[in-house]
Amino acid sequence: MQVSFACTEHNLKSRSEDRLCGLRTAPPPGGGSGVGGGGSNQGGNGNYNTHGSAKPREQSGSRPVPQGHAHMKETIGRHSSMKYRNLGKSGLRVSCLGLVSLSLSPQMAENLMTIAYEAGVNLFDTAEVYASGRAEITLGNIIKKKGWRRSSYVVTTKIYWGGQAETERGLSRKHIIEGRIKLRIHCWFMSFAEIVRAMTFVINQGMAMYWGTSRWSPMEIMEAYSVARQFNLIPPVCEQAEYHYFKRDKVEVQLPELYHKIGVGAMTWSPLACGLITGKYSEGVPDISRANIKGYQWLKERVNSEEGRKQLAKIKELHLMADRLGCTAAQLAIAWCLRSEGVSSVLLGVSNTDQLMENLGALRLISQMTSQTVAEIDSLLGNKPHSKKESRA
Repeated sequence: MQVSFACTEHNLKSRSEDRLCGLRTAPPPGGGSGVGGGGSNQGGNGNYNTHGSAKPREQSGSRPVPQGHAHMKETIGRHSSMKYRNLGKSGLRVSCLGLVSLSLSPQMAENLMTIAYEAGVNLFDTAEVYASGRAEITLGNIIKKKGWRRSSYVVTTKIYWGGQAETERGLSRKHIIEGRIKLRIHCWFMSFAEIVRAMTFVINQGMAMYWGTSRWSPMEIMEAYSVARQFNLIPPVCEQAEYHYFKRDKVEVQLPELYHKIGVGAMTWSPLACGLITGKYSEGVPDISRANIKGYQWLKERVNSEEGRKQLAKIKELHLMADRLGCTAAQLAIAWCLRSEGVSSVLLGVSNTDQLMENLGALRLISQMTSQTVAEIDSLLGNKPHSKKESRA
């Protein structure tokens, strides 16, 4: 499990300073489970259609969303083609594409963040575990150097793996509050009440504006929500989950149900399945690739497995489909993720500017994700998940 903080800058300058935002929150309109907050970038007016039952107000630059679609209201940026969606049922507006701060040089990280920000990206994701904590420092230094308005972007991070001491990791109240903006963790034994109380304290103290989960099961998210409602605390607003052609059940079946029940949205990662979908492993594992990096032996084993070979065969077919649509396989995969119900933002993990520019090009394909195109991809993949209701039917 992981816990994510979502916040705007507010003194996000270096690791030695407090780096979380200071904006109070209030429940969203209609008593939803998200934590709505006025004053964030483009957010706070609650102008959305929760279940497709009411027609949202039209705004300039907005694009109608089909009735019944889980996205609250998708709008296009004033100075870019970037699209913005609500984070779950909260009032926070995030770009449908976000950028992950990885183990990169400060100069490359600055180049990527600058290109992304100028393209309309307002969501930057990090974690203390990235680059052994250097990624957070780099992110804060870049934001300080660029001088961007703190109300114009959102920073999310994950907390769990901290230091070497027992008190420097985990999801205890002590670590959550002392860590504030720290990293991811897998947690098997924990107190949901302690986590929710600590997160509520962090928000009430102005250290963050929202909190969410990462790699939590739907049952665990519901438990946290129930604790929050029972003790009048603040529930999570989103789940950060892996999502791509070959990992679909959670985002397409389980999270939409949570969205409609308690307002939890989805922020997804790994749209290219660790590079598998780009086709670079089609002829084997290149010497210079992630699969040959220390700690990624599991990826190499996956590529060389029987299931991996079957997936690579399907990827070749998807490349042909991308050629027919006039795009790259990566752009098609990202646009396919964005068409999914309840997905607020897809996080991009890139290592150079060419990759970033290519991935941003997926925006123009969203309109081409028609029911016919999606059905063709489903037929090719042969792994479309079904809800219990659909299975009974």
